[in-house]
Amino acid sequence: MSINQLPQTMKAAVMHNTREIQIEEYPVPQIGPDEVLIKVMAVGICGSDLHYYSHGRIGKYVVDKPFILGHECSGDIAAIGSNVQRFQVGDRVAVEPGVTCGRCDACKEGRYNLCPDVEFLATPPFDGAFVQYIKIREDFVFSIPDHLTYEEAALVEPFSVGIHAAARTGLQPGSTIAIMGMGPVGLMAVAAAKAYGAATIIVTDLEPLRLEAAKQMGASHVINIREQDPLEEIKTITNGKGVDVAWETAGNPNALQSALGSLRRGGKLAIVGLPAQDEIPLNVPFIADNEVDIYGIFRYANTYPKGINFLSSGIVDANKLITDKFTLEQTQEAMERALNQKSECLKIIVYPNGLL
Repeated sequence: MSINQLPQTMKAAVMHNTREIQIEEYPVPQIGPDEVLIKVMAVGICGSDLHYYSHGRIGKYVVDKPFILGHECSGDIAAIGSNVQRFQVGDRVAVEPGVTCGRCDACKEGRYNLCPDVEFLATPPFDGAFVQYIKIREDFVFSIPDHLTYEEAALVEPFSVGIHAAARTGLQPGSTIAIMGMGPVGLMAVAAAKAYGAATIIVTDLEPLRLEAAKQMGASHVINIREQDPLEEIKTITNGKGVDVAWETAGNPNALQSALGSLRRGGKLAIVGLPAQDEIPLNVPFIADNEVDIYGIFRYANTYPKGINFLSSGIVDANKLITDKFTLEQTQEAMERALNQKSECLKIIVYPNGLL
């Protein structure tokens, strides 16, 4: 498709107030020399999208104008800038949604997820991917093999969080891990732990649907915290020792305390989920006496090639997580379902250019 064949306008799902989304016409973005235009084929709904949708803010990031949500996305290259070498029109791609400066200390250290000038899709003031076309710098776009679905390619984004947590906590083949919270990020974290070769993957949640999905993603033990004491169960499973690594993915204070308490001496804790409150009591003597290492996890860096390779290899079938499909015109309905039906749905996908 040449530039001349591209439409001048596109549909966008625009949030005007909390829990109010309207379908509007926007101009198709004009690309720069180093950018590509992507026809968006699939977008996953994420917890941060739901937070902006229902509260209008996450911490210091406040929605103060009509705003477009969605950042887990994939699609086809529709046009390329004059300097672009890696892609041709028609290539199928996954999109890493945070474009960084490449010049600051964090970027130069390879920790570009900490770039202070990142432009991240669907993080105010930057609009997201609930649109028919987006533009993005070519170095944040990755080719996907023909057998990888657009939906799986969109899920590389939440999968990347688990890959980053595995790298930060030094997860080793044969290790034991507890993952607290089986929302979509937690479920993809199970897949990451499996891909990294963890031998014992213990998960906790209170929704049977999510615990069953965790088994399909590779969990060896599931604990329903409505029915069982997670720490007692983890002690039993590990013969009283505790796990090597624990990840808290739900942003729940009790889950974070359980994750910490589940560790063996010298264990490692990753804080993935963000709680509503800033301060949570933690057992400091336990942390000091057991030399626990604690890692903050902020998004990810240098994960997309690995994520695409893992999902392409068939180690896990991420398609099993997709429970609902909606058109762009149904975006508000999709958001409401994700918000209110957590016991019935896992990952919801929106299709800006029509259901696949």
